[in-house]
Amino acid sequence: MMGKIVQNLPSAQCCQQNRQFGSLYQRDQSAQYKNKLLLFQGRKLTWTGISAMQLHNRSNISQRVVYCNASLSATAVPSLGQVDFLKLQNGSDIRGVAVDGVAGEPVNLTEPVTQAIAAAFAAWLFDKKKADSSKRLKISIGHDSRISAQKLQDAASRGIAGADFDVVQYGLASTPAMFNSTLTKNEDFLCPVDGAIMITASHLPYNRNGFKFFTNAGGLGKTDIKDILERAANIYNGFTPESLKEAEKRASFSISKVDYMTVYASDLVAAVRKASGNIEKPLEGFHIIVDAGNGAGGFFAGNVLEPLGAITSGSQFLEPDGLFPNHIPNPEDKEAMKAITQAVLDNKADLGIIFDTDVDRSAAVDSTGREFNRNRLIALMSAIVLEENPGTTIVTDSVTSDGLTTFIEKKLGGKHHRFKRGYKNVIDEAIRLNSVGEESHLAIETSGHGALKENHWLDDGAYLMVKLLNKLASARASGQTGGSKVLTDLVDELQEPGVAVELRLKIDQNHSDLKGGSFREYGEAVLKHLDNKSESDPKLQKAPVNYEGVRVSGYGGWFLLRLSLHDPVLPLNIEAQSNEDAVKLGLAVLSAVNEFSALDVSALVKFVQQ
Repeated sequence: MMGKIVQNLPSAQCCQQNRQFGSLYQRDQSAQYKNKLLLFQGRKLTWTGISAMQLHNRSNISQRVVYCNASLSATAVPSLGQVDFLKLQNGSDIRGVAVDGVAGEPVNLTEPVTQAIAAAFAAWLFDKKKADSSKRLKISIGHDSRISAQKLQDAASRGIAGADFDVVQYGLASTPAMFNSTLTKNEDFLCPVDGAIMITASHLPYNRNGFKFFTNAGGLGKTDIKDILERAANIYNGFTPESLKEAEKRASFSISKVDYMTVYASDLVAAVRKASGNIEKPLEGFHIIVDAGNGAGGFFAGNVLEPLGAITSGSQFLEPDGLFPNHIPNPEDKEAMKAITQAVLDNKADLGIIFDTDVDRSAAVDSTGREFNRNRLIALMSAIVLEENPGTTIVTDSVTSDGLTTFIEKKLGGKHHRFKRGYKNVIDEAIRLNSVGEESHLAIETSGHGALKENHWLDDGAYLMVKLLNKLASARASGQTGGSKVLTDLVDELQEPGVAVELRLKIDQNHSDLKGGSFREYGEAVLKHLDNKSESDPKLQKAPVNYEGVRVSGYGGWFLLRLSLHDPVLPLNIEAQSNEDAVKLGLAVLSAVNEFSALDVSALVKFVQQ
């Protein structure tokens, strides 16, 4: 394998006896066995006290089921606590508390929970692939720098191996790399895999962790995640000491370890060289600083920029540290952006690049300290994409500015399609538009999630930065000088607000004003009332096309009040050219929502009073 596989252990043999009877058996519906079976939905890996021969001899058929006989007893595991698996869902991700020590945040993402979730993903994947029982499927696992990463990777490996799948561990990796592992065709690195799991909780605190799942069709959606968690609950409730021990034994025979990040990084290098006309070191002489925030993005300096000829001295926080001691690894965080800006200025660098923990988001800073994040990053990426694909539609989330719309449509000649919050919503909408004949090449959120059609609609922070590097390299190849000024000049005509704030109005779920209803129903009532009030105010104008919340223009600016995707919160965004106008917009909202006593408007009151 040319030394690229760090460790390769022999494939599992623990179920060879069962395979003599056939790995897939027919489920017995009789009452005497029903309660002993731990069933998946679809391909049903089942740990049971019934012997394989007994199962083989049963004749009542309804579904194809895998039975691996771990022991003649099926004792419940006394240490497993009750878990509400569906509460772990966070849109198209899974999130939970993996480390103890934070008051009020009990651990709910334990090793057994993780093992059950990974086994459920294997079952889900088997159903989707409609795999032949004779073919062993492969799942890759990677993780960011969190302190709980290793134990969760090991637990997930046990869940996958227990489902009779091969496991390929990548260790420290990025979320985009995990998706790419389902596409890469390279047997030396055991690619492509059939599915991938990334262990990450993005920019959340050190005690949190979670999972993202991929196939070669992309990231899984909300419905898929719910399906997996329902399967996981059934698996978890049927765990026995014997079944857990058997899964651990299988894992020791089913795991390979591969340094896949070298493949991913080399693909990024190749993309920049191609854009420059196949120059070996197209960034030679450029001084580019990377801030990885102690997450998984440190590879970008040494494995991407330096092979391209860039100077990377002054790069900071490249070492993985799951306690994130320097700043939150989040391109939206003011302290994080201040840190990379200061590093660029102190080192007189041409460009600064910053990533979030798992490298699916990014931002940049030019040589003068001007930040390319939020609306400005979207404007920059839109300028690059529309140069390559004139007239294309740019899909964004709902909180982008009116100035951005003007820039995309009037300056660049594109179309701005403002959709909903949530990176998966934005990406799925771009895919939908293409499917109905409206060409779209970029889907991007103000958070820094950005996906391009040319890159399989993957939200890849490193690939976004590669597009900026391509621009630098191609400008240099054509004789242009001035460093990152070529990027700054692209967004010179973007109109930016004088004031931009986001306030969070929380809903008290225990307040009597909810009258037993849900926070979502209450929030919708607030929005409906604001919508009606805005419509009757001659100084305000509702957005003619709007997909989320209530968006209204007036006083030379706009506001958007929407319901959070997951939390009992109504985020309020206000943009205006002056503080006075911003306050007028805030007062318009306050006058409409103040009568809802379960809504905490203190942040809005404070804003308008200041």
